[in-house]
Amino acid sequence: MKVDSSILVSNPHDAGAVARGLEELGYDGGFTFEGRHDPFLPLSIAAEHTESLTLATAVAIAFARNPMLLANLGYDLQLQSGGRFILGLGSQIRPHIERRFSAVWSRPADRMREMVLAIRAIWRSWHDDAKLDFRGDFYTHTLMTPVFNPGPNPHGLPPIFVAGIGPKMTAAVGEVADGFFVHPFHTPKFIEEVTLPALERGFAASGRTRDEEFENAKNVARAQLSFYGSTPAYRGVLDCHGWGDLHLELNRLSKTGGWLQMAALIDDEVLETIAVVGEPHEIAGKLLDRCGSFADRLSLVAVYAPDAGRWLDVVRAIQGAERT
Repeated sequence: MKVDSSILVSNPHDAGAVARGLEELGYDGGFTFEGRHDPFLPLSIAAEHTESLTLATAVAIAFARNPMLLANLGYDLQLQSGGRFILGLGSQIRPHIERRFSAVWSRPADRMREMVLAIRAIWRSWHDDAKLDFRGDFYTHTLMTPVFNPGPNPHGLPPIFVAGIGPKMTAAVGEVADGFFVHPFHTPKFIEEVTLPALERGFAASGRTRDEEFENAKNVARAQLSFYGSTPAYRGVLDCHGWGDLHLELNRLSKTGGWLQMAALIDDEVLETIAVVGEPHEIAGKLLDRCGSFADRLSLVAVYAPDAGRWLDVVRAIQGAERT
């Protein structure tokens, strides 16, 4: 589990030193929020003074802004931070939206859902050169000329997290966002009985699951293992487990370009026997159980996530276990 802390400053100028301090202390992320200061400007400064700290707005008030403005801010902070930014949004409550921000409040869950979809449509027009043609109930974006298009982001698109507490907003988050910010005012009972069921309804509406990223990673691993398993030189590993016939079928399919069929032949038993499969917090222990009796060094190879920084928690856990 990653641990974050707030980048709380009375002057945005100080955000760099505060964020650097969090990074040096070993925190995983630092966040700002819409309080006495704008939440985006301190993160721009923090990005220049840190190297690994994830930076997030937790949260910026979405309805005080429009999708194009948020798309620009998110895209640029992703660039400036080298891919370490999370665009965190929240709705606030009606009095603040109407009387503090002089903005429109209506159907907040539907509006937030559309806000996220509109931002993504704008990002696709920049990152993938897709035609911008978003037409919703609240926002319309149909014009994007080359002079305003920053082009593909070399660090990919930032994730969008959204805060919520009511079941309608929470379901909308589950449907369209990449992550959910739990409101500080909550209890375990509320999370279990209200929040998680609402998120599940949102996941179901979009055909997603909470385990989607995990399943995608396993599918990439299946494809990689099927490629190895089709190679005659590697058949001995499969023979050792009585899976020699699997090699023959993989080899046959590899000669006809049947790559998808090959991956499908790697069932859970084969996958979990050859690969190390688990949630992030389980990986270090599984690696040590698997290799600790014969290996002096470990190399982490994951073609679906080649970024070395993503595996720091695993590395630290292995090194800590070795020291004890």
